[in-house]
Amino acid sequence: MHQPIGFAIVGAGMIAEFHATAISQVPEARLVAVYSRRPEQSAEFAKKWGIKAVGSIEELSQDPLVQAVCITTPSGAHAESAVPLLKAGKAVLCEKPMDVTLEAVDSILAAAREGGGVLAGVFQNRLGRAAQLLKEAVNAGRFGQLSLSSAYIKWWRSDAYYTSSNWKGTWALDGGGAMMNQGIHAVDLLQWLVGLPKRVAAFSATRAHPMIETEDTLSATLQFPDGSLGVIEAATSSFPGSDLRIEITGNKGSAALVNDKIVRWDFAESLPGDEEVLRNEHSGQIGGGTADPKAISVEGHRRLVEDLARALQEKRAPMIPGEEARRAVSLVLACYQSARTGKIVDVL
Repeated sequence: MHQPIGFAIVGAGMIAEFHATAISQVPEARLVAVYSRRPEQSAEFAKKWGIKAVGSIEELSQDPLVQAVCITTPSGAHAESAVPLLKAGKAVLCEKPMDVTLEAVDSILAAAREGGGVLAGVFQNRLGRAAQLLKEAVNAGRFGQLSLSSAYIKWWRSDAYYTSSNWKGTWALDGGGAMMNQGIHAVDLLQWLVGLPKRVAAFSATRAHPMIETEDTLSATLQFPDGSLGVIEAATSSFPGSDLRIEITGNKGSAALVNDKIVRWDFAESLPGDEEVLRNEHSGQIGGGTADPKAISVEGHRRLVEDLARALQEKRAPMIPGEEARRAVSLVLACYQSARTGKIVDVL
């Protein structure tokens, strides 16, 4: 029997509550500490969860009871917490995106290598049963030669969502708008399923939220290394919001996923079990956030916490290692560069 892994949380906002709830549901994990740059918020969070509030990242780094840390601060502040913790050998579960520049992301990856800390990313949409069935079909070549692989995140956020904090919709701490914050889940899911595009051409606009610095609407055309194409549409300007959708088509099949459910599954060559796929009996547990960021399921975070705890106990890599989490950031940044310059941009 293994002892539970001691977890801490950096940040005490809305998403920190999801992490705390997830940790409480995992027998292999226990929440022991929290740190926030706002002491009053940290104290309130600590009282609610019956844990200690610490005064600095350095204190967390030196605490022998803390073996893993969930980073839930604003996106552009992830590296400043993750780097010293990883250098100290702590495991880190970093919220999406890992950070908002490739330089910051690469500094996190370097810190993990230097300190030996395990680094895992938060892309829970990969863990749904429907997404995994779609991945299996791609890997098995059931689509034949891919033609179009696309992601749609036509969500809605109210003005109050952006005015409720001083960082949402800013370049410095949000790293972008609809694509970097909300759309990155679908961006990651698409590239995980079919691979990273090699070139993008994008346009962006701010259509519904003039108070923000960043885009609330973006459309990008993708070219993949095999010559196939695709699009990404990301928005928080589309009232009342539509569920995340992934579509993959090829010369031997087409499929579509909405949140964590398969809604299309058509192949030239049928296989036993195809009819069962559309029943979605084990799907639908992960997703949400279409119009309300609080309306996501905690199940995805629970699975990620459980995986990291078991990875530490079993001395193995996590399901979504840090190097994987870098890919979505690189694609988002290429789209932003294309929208800014009006040029076709290579994905780094």
